[in-house]
Amino acid sequence: MRGAPALRLTGRATIEGVPIFGPVSLEAPAGAWTCLLGPSGVGKSTILRLLAGLGDEIAFEGEVAAGDGMPLAGRVALMAQSDLLMPWLDAMGNVTLGARLRGTAPQTDRARAVLERVGLAAHACKRPQALSGGQRQRVALARTLMEDRPVVLLDEPFSALDARSRARMQDLAAEVLAGRTVLHVTHDAAEAARLGHRVLLLTREGITDVTPPETATPRLYDAPETLAFQGRLLRLLMEAV
Repeated sequence: MRGAPALRLTGRATIEGVPIFGPVSLEAPAGAWTCLLGPSGVGKSTILRLLAGLGDEIAFEGEVAAGDGMPLAGRVALMAQSDLLMPWLDAMGNVTLGARLRGTAPQTDRARAVLERVGLAAHACKRPQALSGGQRQRVALARTLMEDRPVVLLDEPFSALDARSRARMQDLAAEVLAGRTVLHVTHDAAEAARLGHRVLLLTREGITDVTPPETATPRLYDAPETLAFQGRLLRLLMEAV
């Protein structure tokens, strides 16, 4: 996507005096998919919140910046682990929620096109309770696309899905988010092995760059190089402090 900047975060964070991470130095290249992998409790989601301009409770000493020197504010979309759909709105209403919250007229024609792109054109009038878990996540992805931001932050958005739905959502997300700068927090070595142009391992000791296979993403889940990289990542996770 034109104008998708690189991301940079350097520094340390605490909450109420309790260390969360750092010092660390994170770089996510422009227009590529970076996976941030690590065990629970090392500050992965905190990093996303800082990049998204959230987390007033976080005491951060350091720098959060875009590679082009322009402010990140207004250029970031965040997709969380929970779909966060409004149960009283149908799929169309949820996809256009951002415009409603900003007090602007929803672009319904564009929203229909986005829903069609994620395979939900026939479900636009259904409320969340009438959708499957995978369909709900596709609505959340469509809402993220509707915001049309060059930087997309993903906080384990597919972790609650069954294996087949998760693989399909990985494929879909890789397709529709191509060209954007994506930073994807995950604890799943298999997911990072499939999706990451760059893979970073965050532990209590800091961030390690783990070089992925030189194959196109999303990588085939059963390809030997994907499985070997998945095994390597899992081994590093098992050894993590």
